[in-house]
Amino acid sequence: MTIRILPAVGDADAARTLAALLGRLPDGDPAPAVGDSTALLNTLAAIAAAGSTAPPAGGPAPGGPAAAVQALPEVVLVHEQIGPQPALELIREVALRFPAVGVVLITADAGPALFSAAMDAGARGIVGLPLGYDELAARVQAAAQWASGVRVHLGGTPDALTAPTGTLLTVTGAKGGVGTTVTAVQLALAARAAGRRVALVDLDLQSGDIGSYLDVQFRRSVVDLAGIQDLSARVLQDVVHAHHTGLGLLLAPEEGERGEEVDDRAARQILTALRSRYDVVVADCGSQMQSANAAAVELADVALLVTTPDVVCVRAAKRQVRLWDRLRIRKAEDTTTVVNRLTRHTEIQPSLVAKATGTRVARTPVPAAFKELQPCVDAGRMQDLDARSTVKAALWALAGELGLAGAPADPPGRGGHRTRPVLTGRKRKALTTGSAPGSGALQGAALPVLPGPGTSPGGRFGTRRGTPPGPAGPAVPYEEG
Repeated sequence: MTIRILPAVGDADAARTLAALLGRLPDGDPAPAVGDSTALLNTLAAIAAAGSTAPPAGGPAPGGPAAAVQALPEVVLVHEQIGPQPALELIREVALRFPAVGVVLITADAGPALFSAAMDAGARGIVGLPLGYDELAARVQAAAQWASGVRVHLGGTPDALTAPTGTLLTVTGAKGGVGTTVTAVQLALAARAAGRRVALVDLDLQSGDIGSYLDVQFRRSVVDLAGIQDLSARVLQDVVHAHHTGLGLLLAPEEGERGEEVDDRAARQILTALRSRYDVVVADCGSQMQSANAAAVELADVALLVTTPDVVCVRAAKRQVRLWDRLRIRKAEDTTTVVNRLTRHTEIQPSLVAKATGTRVARTPVPAAFKELQPCVDAGRMQDLDARSTVKAALWALAGELGLAGAPADPPGRGGHRTRPVLTGRKRKALTTGSAPGSGALQGAALPVLPGPGTSPGGRFGTRRGTPPGPAGPAVPYEEG
């Protein structure tokens, strides 16, 4: 969401400092600063009037009040030295005339008395002097989210005004070693290949291996976000590793004992902040339930449970589903089970897994082909998995089934011949003569066939090799020479 910001600063030096800081905001769209309270009110009134009279994109009628609300900036920054009207009175007038605008006061006195007076006047936050980027970005984003929510209730367009919320997908293993991390990594890569902004979070806090699978060593981890109350864009940028594949990686801590610092409250806050910045958030929750990954499964739009088609693992999947149901984390019917390492000779098929666990089983199973994975797993470069791999094709098809990406086409050089129709002698003859097989032009006619191993060498007539006698005669003759 682009945040339109209108500063109102009377001091030239403060205006330059504020403009430099606002220019660093990733989603900020600051306007030139106005110098006094009269110019601020006139500017807001002119923007609202232009928005109400401008025709919308869908028709010739004027936009009306909803368009006027939408045209206003989300955030107005008011400096304490603004004049001629005092800052608090200016904030009160802006809040009364333009209630869908979030106002933030910039002041050197950020004490409780002034804070209470500013809140009574209608301000949405206070930024202390001297200005700091983190505090300014947090207050601007909070005011913008509040303004977006108000505009929805005032008749604005929700899709255009609300903060973007990405899809949260969790991948949990029925037990260890069933392919949870490989599934999470490939689903994230498939979503990224479809043009989505993707964050891959390792919530297997004691034994997370996403960094090992993608050959990443980074000094920051999810633990560094646990004690921060306000997760701004700058904080996420420092902790989330930008991988060369385009994924944003939030890794598990190197010291497994530090995973206890991430509780359910921290997990909810971290995932909510990531969903506001990315289109898709894929969380690898491992196989052991803790408060953090339990909160992730509860918040997830799609919760995957990975299992293999053996008795022990299916029992573990059933035990996991019952655990979620007892703790009221997630119902069985809201869980999707992925069957990994499936072969045609496996006695336990996906239908039996669905019956045993009570969950919905994904239509796309993952075949058992570890030889395709082993070179990439040993090298720690899962992103280099061959496109002809049946495992990759299945996981990317699973991503398409879940709505993360489009269904992939058949990989080149593997299985493509199976989808081509086989042209028999009659069909090939029909194509060359321009007639359909079985048409009147071909019925009863002799088809020339070259002599081969299946014909009788001693006579003038012979039969096709392997052609059974039809109802009209024993064989179709050919003319030699």
